[in-house]
Amino acid sequence: MPLVAITREMGSLGKDVAQGLSEALNVPLVYHEVIDHLADRMRVRKSHVVRLLEGSAGLLERLTADKTSMAIFTADEIVNMAQNGGAVIRGWGATHLLRDVPHAVCVRVCAPFEVRKRRMMERTSTAEDDKVADEIQKNDEAHTAIMRRNFQVQWTDAEHYDLVLNTERVSVKDCVDEILRLVRSPVFAETDESRQRLADLALAWHVRAALRLSERTRGLRVLVNAVKGRLVLEGLLENAEQRAAVSEVAAQAGARDIDDRLRSKDSVRARFT
Repeated sequence: MPLVAITREMGSLGKDVAQGLSEALNVPLVYHEVIDHLADRMRVRKSHVVRLLEGSAGLLERLTADKTSMAIFTADEIVNMAQNGGAVIRGWGATHLLRDVPHAVCVRVCAPFEVRKRRMMERTSTAEDDKVADEIQKNDEAHTAIMRRNFQVQWTDAEHYDLVLNTERVSVKDCVDEILRLVRSPVFAETDESRQRLADLALAWHVRAALRLSERTRGLRVLVNAVKGRLVLEGLLENAEQRAAVSEVAAQAGARDIDDRLRSKDSVRARFT
């Protein structure tokens, strides 16, 4: 099933491109669903999540936000949705989360700042260009900060994407057609290998989310990966009890085959006494 991840700038018409692509491929368009799920898991209001993402959250909201949990739970939601059949996923870092999945097409939709400002003024029927410019700037800055924090990348760099489309000169229809060409290309064909890669990503993020949720493992530093269905756990913990807790939570989260490479400080000390 086709899988497309799209990132866009405010006023770039990326929403329209994503909608058109969803209709052309007859697959769901994923965006708002993530807000609902994320708010439930973090036990906050949906409006709180939206303000954090848009950069409009107040000082207290920013200081009290659990940004690590938000990043982990968001990734878990996105990769799980990607695994449930074809989809067009807009935003949420999906272009970077799914970058290593061979059949996922990762796209950036952009436009010059002045073009975006004019479009947003027309869309909101306002003549307050300074206010609109400030809103776009805040949104861009928030997106940049989130992507740097979660993925350590400058998200505007073209090398992170399979396709970059500038809607100043390329129409929404032509954008959709260009993406469809890649989706239908043999290069992005879904294979057993690409499905396994997506399944491995889903397993790893699901376990990371479970470790973050559990009171027993929430504060532990554990490296989690999955290779061909086998979960790999690495890290140095305080004691054997913590190590056992990590393995138990991972198993409860769905890991059936675990390569436990965890070490505990008490076992290391025991070797030298």
